[in-house]
Amino acid sequence: MTTPTRPDRLRLSDHLEISRVLTGLWQVADIEKDGATIDPEIGAAWLAAYADQGFDTFDMADHYGSAEIIAGHLLARSDTPRPLAFTKWCPAPGPMTRDAVRAGVEARLERLGVDRVDLLQFHWWGFQHPAWLDALHELTQLRAEGLIAEIGVTNFDAAHLDLALADGVPLLTNQVSFSLVDRRAAGALSDLCHRRGTKLLAYGTLCGGFLSERWLGQPEPEDINDWSKMKYKRFIDVTGGWQAFQGILAAADKIARKHEVSIANVATRWVLEHSAVAGVIVGARLGERMHVGDNLRLFSFQLDTEDHGRLEEAFSTTRPVPGDCGDEYRRPPFLTASGDLSHHLDTMPLPFTAKDVAGRDDQQRVLSGSKWEDIAGYARAQRIDNRILVSGTTATAGADRIVAEADAGAQTTFVIDKILAALDALGACAEDVIRTRIYIVDEADVEAISRAHGRVFGEIKPANTLVVVAGLIGRYRVEIEAEAVLRR
Repeated sequence: MTTPTRPDRLRLSDHLEISRVLTGLWQVADIEKDGATIDPEIGAAWLAAYADQGFDTFDMADHYGSAEIIAGHLLARSDTPRPLAFTKWCPAPGPMTRDAVRAGVEARLERLGVDRVDLLQFHWWGFQHPAWLDALHELTQLRAEGLIAEIGVTNFDAAHLDLALADGVPLLTNQVSFSLVDRRAAGALSDLCHRRGTKLLAYGTLCGGFLSERWLGQPEPEDINDWSKMKYKRFIDVTGGWQAFQGILAAADKIARKHEVSIANVATRWVLEHSAVAGVIVGARLGERMHVGDNLRLFSFQLDTEDHGRLEEAFSTTRPVPGDCGDEYRRPPFLTASGDLSHHLDTMPLPFTAKDVAGRDDQQRVLSGSKWEDIAGYARAQRIDNRILVSGTTATAGADRIVAEADAGAQTTFVIDKILAALDALGACAEDVIRTRIYIVDEADVEAISRAHGRVFGEIKPANTLVVVAGLIGRYRVEIEAEAVLRR
């Protein structure tokens, strides 16, 4: 077996040709957690050592300690072609005005010391607040101005990635968890990427280090103090527990010995071979062992039919991770280091506010700000005692912009988010919905609309009526109303 001297590369766009193994800088925050920061010139020298070996694509974020500053020092000393710096912007939830988005991007430019961000990846905590779509359109404008080369997102599920693309946002990548344990990205998200031409950047491929020889045949750990392992141990638990995980490790070990590589190589290679995956992100502990030799062995072999069969057999003894990609940050079970994000999500601002109805102590209403609510005299939603009625809702952003005009499924996703936001303002949630009514203009849209409805209500199964009508006001393809009853 001959080990390559350089990692494989992939041209993502006219602007970007990447190493298929990206060097992740999230551990900079862990190194600096006690207050001391890495000297940026020393840090840049460590990054240069990776770049010299062909690992010249770096992934970071606004909250990864001084990672952006360190990368900036590397870029300042590099000739053309210089290394690539991909960063994430994770703004606090709230209105995403033009000024707010520009300020977020300009902060990245300043810390990196560049005129253009190679890939700006956007993260948003909850899709009920529609400001996420506003932000992506503002980022699109900044891309047109030359401040961003390409736009990506992080932890988007298939439905909301599709919605953004259908609404005209030129998203190049989506960064998600993907591993032998967490195989969600191989489903609907990969299918969407194949249809749309978007690519995945995969993290968590080694499950915080659990996918390695160190844990093969070992007893289940009782006390874990490492934040990364705390997170990925939750993935192991929810997919069947330690014994089922050992089955995956044992299968990967047999494959590794066959190809004379490591379990980590097998785990990462399995992700890399998915056609929707552009690259995998491998964390770097700056100043410590680089693992360059082991990472290069990723490109010395391929998994064959026998290998895939052995892994599929191991997978059959496990359960899938609940939900779609990114759900671990937005709904229980929270598969994060702390295991609970409810305190964080409870602080997110709601797009709508419930107001008491004068003279009625058992009645509240929600207004969305549409001019038609005053002209026609109606509310987005009404709560009377424990019953909630939501008016017919369309895919309208702001005052009058129609979202995803040509895509009924994407419109349905936006509409249901809007309905859930109104319910949330009145103290209800999707599980409280007992009836939905759907009006559509084209019978050909039935399946796309039904799948978008089923994504949210598949387990809840409210009563439902769907009818084809002659037309809706405006160029909308779908309108939905809902009823809910609070039983708690």
